[in-house]
Amino acid sequence: MMRLLLALLLFNYAAFAYTAPADDLQALITEHWAWFLDQEPETRSYTGDHSAADRWNDRSLAAHYERDARRARFLSELGRINTADLGSEDQLNHAMLTQLLQNKRRRHALGLDLMTLSMRVGPQQLFTIAEYSPFETEHDYRNWISRLKRLPVVLDQSRELLEEGISRDRVQPRVVMERIPGQLDKIITPNPEDSPFYQPFRTMPEAMDPSLAEELQEAGRTAIRNLVVPAYTDFKDFFVSSYLPASRQRPGIGSLPEGKELYQFLAKTFTTTSLSPQEIHEIGQREVARILLEMEEVKTQVGFEGDLHAFNEFLRHSPQFYYETPEALLEGYQAVSKRIDPQLVNLFGTLPRMPYGVRQIPAEIAPDTTTAYYMEPAANGSRAGYFYVNLYRPEVRPKYEMEVLSVHEAVPGHHLQIALGMEIDTLPMFRKLSSVTAFVEGWGLYSERLGYQLGLYKDPYSRYGQLTYDMWRAVRLVVDTGIHYYGWSRQRAIDYFMAHAGKTKQDIVNEIDRYIGWPGQALAYKIGQMKMLELRERAQQTLGERFDIRAFHDELLGVGAIPLDALERRMDAWLARQG
Repeated sequence: MMRLLLALLLFNYAAFAYTAPADDLQALITEHWAWFLDQEPETRSYTGDHSAADRWNDRSLAAHYERDARRARFLSELGRINTADLGSEDQLNHAMLTQLLQNKRRRHALGLDLMTLSMRVGPQQLFTIAEYSPFETEHDYRNWISRLKRLPVVLDQSRELLEEGISRDRVQPRVVMERIPGQLDKIITPNPEDSPFYQPFRTMPEAMDPSLAEELQEAGRTAIRNLVVPAYTDFKDFFVSSYLPASRQRPGIGSLPEGKELYQFLAKTFTTTSLSPQEIHEIGQREVARILLEMEEVKTQVGFEGDLHAFNEFLRHSPQFYYETPEALLEGYQAVSKRIDPQLVNLFGTLPRMPYGVRQIPAEIAPDTTTAYYMEPAANGSRAGYFYVNLYRPEVRPKYEMEVLSVHEAVPGHHLQIALGMEIDTLPMFRKLSSVTAFVEGWGLYSERLGYQLGLYKDPYSRYGQLTYDMWRAVRLVVDTGIHYYGWSRQRAIDYFMAHAGKTKQDIVNEIDRYIGWPGQALAYKIGQMKMLELRERAQQTLGERFDIRAFHDELLGVGAIPLDALERRMDAWLARQG
């Protein structure tokens, strides 16, 4: 009898203690997201959560090791969940969170976290967080002043990481690092009001009491004068005297110890495929050859006499293809966007509710920044998405690129895809904000082809602009693998780019330096686009006249950004359901 009672008690306890695998996963996802946000005050600001807007991320070496240990524990807990008992969406959530944590741990183990400084990322870019921070109340300004006061600690932590990178032979290439002192000089200003960190104080809220506004402005000036400028001066002294001399001479990451292993990991991470650098290089060469034939057709169509190199030079230097002022260039981009928006209903059944706008890239970073970029909307809907365009030197920003660039960065490219993902209520936040580069940038490049169905590229030069952008991403496969795997020089990469794409030299040099400082990322665009085109072609061939482009796109974008192998499984399942 006692044995029976004991058995019943144990059974009842087990039944009470049991939780479904889906519940365990949801609890773990929630716990991970709360931990992540606690570690990332800057990301919280970016998402529209300003509850930690007085703090910066902890960049210390100790914090990196603590985060790695916590990720190991999360992975252990994920490993105890029986994925066979999960539904398909939860299986995808489990797989994506696992992959995210594994990649973060691998980056840490390989020392890649010690090499995040580039001309686009680092302490010299921290002032840009003001772009997505509110400045409407006294509290908002007090938060910013607190951040200013804490900058010396951030710079000390950044220095600590760079010093560790020197000791472990994980350093960035000198050719890119030589740009950093000039960027720092824009922050080290004698007059605090000239500092980019002072930008929020230049226009105070109209409703604010003038005496309070002046008090806050003075607090900002004092923090910049007494704390920010001295801290950046010390950081620059260290950078010029210690880090710059230690930076590597060869541009490719493959020149570092275990460098090819580093690059293979990055290529796999960014493309979400098992393609080798050699295979990617060959794919790029084939795409370059294919696109060249189409470019020749346009050259013939416009009646240009001369080879393609001469045609590209003609495009680079003819004033007819360029605006004279930054203001005219910005207005041109805004006009293109207005023409695209009404046509989207022909290609999509579901459109995002979140709006977007067109803005100029801040002047302080424009000279060292790419042609354009997109800033996604706040996850809580408090901030629209923005398509940022580079107005620096309008004489090198061709008109024939404006349509294709707008399609990629705004709609139906990044804004449409990312905003739709943000609006999926059932999607966990880590997936809404996770950067599956092959999907996100693959979609952006895929969208460029949709311009033809949106009534764009009617002018042959605009069509050439679309081909130039497709060529640009094909060239990336060749030069990125060339630099980082095959050991190409920077000049060889520039020459290859110049020979095959009609972009200006200013853009090409900035692009090559971007690839040098960000190995592998440039591979994602063309690899992602080619997979999406393959899936569309498969659906068209299978369904014939029953193929509905709107339904195809809605399914493709229906669960946010996912790895390419998961995307293929999803689209094949959708195709099978079509009968």
